[in-house]
Amino acid sequence: MLSRSADQLRVLFATAELSPIARVGGLAEAAAGLTTALEHAGVDVEVVLPDYDNRPLDDELVDELDVPWWVGSARARRGSDKSGRVVTLIDAPTIARPHPYLDPATGEGWVDNDHRFAAYCAAVAAITKMRAPDVLHLNDWHTGLVPGLLDSAPPTVLTIHTIAYQGITSPSWLDRLGSRAVYEWFGGTNPLAGAIALADRVIAVSPTYAREIVTPELGVGLHHRLQELGDRLVGIRNGIDTDVWNPSRDPHLAARYSAADPMAKRACRAALLEELGWSDDGSTIVGMVTRLAEQKGVDLALDAARFLDEIPARLVLLGAGDKALAERAHQYAEHAPTRLAFVEGYDNALGHRIFAGADLFLMPSRFEPCGLAQMQAMDYGTVPVTTDVGGLHDTVIDDDRERGYGNGFVSRSVDAAGMVDALHRAARAVRQPRRRRALQRRGMSTDWSWMQPAHQHIELYRELLTR
Repeated sequence: MLSRSADQLRVLFATAELSPIARVGGLAEAAAGLTTALEHAGVDVEVVLPDYDNRPLDDELVDELDVPWWVGSARARRGSDKSGRVVTLIDAPTIARPHPYLDPATGEGWVDNDHRFAAYCAAVAAITKMRAPDVLHLNDWHTGLVPGLLDSAPPTVLTIHTIAYQGITSPSWLDRLGSRAVYEWFGGTNPLAGAIALADRVIAVSPTYAREIVTPELGVGLHHRLQELGDRLVGIRNGIDTDVWNPSRDPHLAARYSAADPMAKRACRAALLEELGWSDDGSTIVGMVTRLAEQKGVDLALDAARFLDEIPARLVLLGAGDKALAERAHQYAEHAPTRLAFVEGYDNALGHRIFAGADLFLMPSRFEPCGLAQMQAMDYGTVPVTTDVGGLHDTVIDDDRERGYGNGFVSRSVDAAGMVDALHRAARAVRQPRRRRALQRRGMSTDWSWMQPAHQHIELYRELLTR
């Protein structure tokens, strides 16, 4: 029986995204936050991700990898990125693209994404054989073929950040996998389904999400396979990077403040109003920084925006994604420019200013595996208004239902009517100075960092190594 402490653990961590090197969504933030916290706890972590943009590295070491013929060739380039982080980038002929997943000209996925990420998986499998880590930690479908390409895998952990994306592709890949049966999926190949079956532990990114994905409603066809895991399926809430998300030292803000002295948040609010070209008419400022996607409930927010005058409130929306949602947001902002401001795109600095300057933060998600923005908002003293799904359920407590214990407001239903009601209740609360201060104090005093989740991961790794 092995007995190891955290500083002896060697973890190979495979992810398709890593902030700030390759960032599309929450996966990038979660991967960066967790691996940094693990390193701070003494774990030796090698982060392996695809090289999408031929990124130069400092002090680069190159390994030619022994990969199957269909990959062509692959190299592992290990070194320091300009951000200072040590990473291993997988360089293979098909991987490099201007966007990790989508053709910018069409907005559709690259037609050869199956081959691109299969090649990446083959390279991760080759590195696993070379490094012989104590634990192999995989993330989402992009890494799902790795265990099927290994004759003998180390203890393997799979984190599901969102079960909706499974990488389902043609059956031709089955002949290249050693565990064909677990990847076969209604005549095709399902990387996520196979990885779930082969992993020693499967982690959902919040306890509630772990309970949701075993149901037919939210399991997206994989609920039976997940039910079969029993206690091999666990939920560990994500954290946020509290070095980056910290209003006391955020370089993007007009003024800095803390839980002990939050008064300068007023200056951030005034600066945001000025940036948006709005005078201060006393309306509650509602922020929303999100991908424009049906999952995120952006359409529900726009439906609810018709009732902002009655609250009264204003909505500032920053995001990119679905073109139809973007067009709808532009149209509403043109129709009611004093009630809705829409900035299309991803602007990190503006995002920070919205978190600091808004009174409320809106997250009307239809499903939310964990969610980071609600924790970021609370760290900035901005009261979240959310739906009651996934990680939002695990982090946001409605102060009308648990008066004196709440840190936000939760819609009773996942629709526009529920959001309008929750916004009404939240706006009424933050107009009461003592109640607003209490809500802010509860949110800002909670440890939303990766420290506790990282230690939960370490305990899970140890458990696998002692079995």
